[in-house]
Amino acid sequence: MVQIPENLPNLCDRVAIVTGASRGIGRSAALALAHEGAKVVVNYSRSQEPALTLVEEITQTGGEAIALSADVSQSEQVEGLIKTTMDTWGRIDVLVNNAGITRDNILLRMKTEDWQAVIDLNLTGVFLCTRAVSKVMLKQRSGRIINITSVAGLMGNPGQANYSAAKAGVIGFTKSVAKELAGRGITVNAVAPGFIATDMTKDIPSEEIIKLIPLGRFGQPEEVAGMIRFLAGDPASAYITGQVFNVDGGMVMA
Repeated sequence: MVQIPENLPNLCDRVAIVTGASRGIGRSAALALAHEGAKVVVNYSRSQEPALTLVEEITQTGGEAIALSADVSQSEQVEGLIKTTMDTWGRIDVLVNNAGITRDNILLRMKTEDWQAVIDLNLTGVFLCTRAVSKVMLKQRSGRIINITSVAGLMGNPGQANYSAAKAGVIGFTKSVAKELAGRGITVNAVAPGFIATDMTKDIPSEEIIKLIPLGRFGQPEEVAGMIRFLAGDPASAYITGQVFNVDGGMVMA
């Protein structure tokens, strides 16, 4: 029987990779994991300055972090990301697959390249990072993989056929990989944010959306990061795998 201590241990001496960590949910997740004592890899693709600023913020408060550039839709760059992490700290305990983009348009006007770009980063990127990290975690016989999906992957969203398809794919991927890796002590879960106040949602007309949210407001990145932190390190989450956790103000209730 698993004994859960009264004072739950944090993530000291653990190593976490957060993809797309320079802003929004990724940034908040990196800060939350660092606050729990994790050594954090702040992954970014093009936003170098915000990533370096985040690393400085973590280190100034006594944490450890490095910024690593990698386009997670590219296999060679993902392998480089994992290699540098291992060369630096020798282990990987947590992977947060957060990197994502939108290229919105109605179906009949959606360009093939916009469809493919969203699938490549939001879904294939999750596959590539998870495949690479699982090799490390299998040897360790432990690990936490947390995939950021979306309520759009659960209910669809007009103008987001590409994004919704990718995020729905992440859910199916999460459940399949959770079954494959469970025997080695690796948990795989998904977090499905609703409308969160980030750069990605800043141009959305909020008044109409808020009517659909029982709590009556957009969420904050820190509120999503709280769920990520729980799944990443809390012993109370050790028996949870293959699940999807909505952080959406009650927007989707199944």
